[in-house]
Amino acid sequence: MANVIRKGSTYYAPKGAYYEGNVRIDGDFVVPARTHFWGRLVVTGRLELGMKSSVVLDVECGSAIIGSHARVKGPLVAAGDVTLLDHCVVYSVAAGGKVILRPDVRVGDVTSSDAILVHGKIKSGKLTGKSMKVLGN
Repeated sequence: MANVIRKGSTYYAPKGAYYEGNVRIDGDFVVPARTHFWGRLVVTGRLELGMKSSVVLDVECGSAIIGSHARVKGPLVAAGDVTLLDHCVVYSVAAGGKVILRPDVRVGDVTSSDAILVHGKIKSGKLTGKSMKVLGN
């Protein structure tokens, strides 16, 4: 299992790291491409999950940007905003803020206390939000 590097209230995972158990970060967490978590991931601040990274169980965070081609195999629960970038796969999303879904995202049900913005074509379950806007085709 890899360690994390702390700079102020932001934590960084080393490139190419993997984590066998559950991980909890009190602060913001920046995760580079191809980093893998074999348990739950809890981040009290902002999570930036790099492209082609994966989380086997669920994710709980303040807010999240999930990189392109990344996978979250359990539910993603965020207190704030969530952005799912192109081609990522997420089991489901529950967000306290707005949710942005980029082209070719595959996601289960999405619940937002704010707006859901869909850019291009996606595959999803039920989308529930205060408002919905679809941009592009």
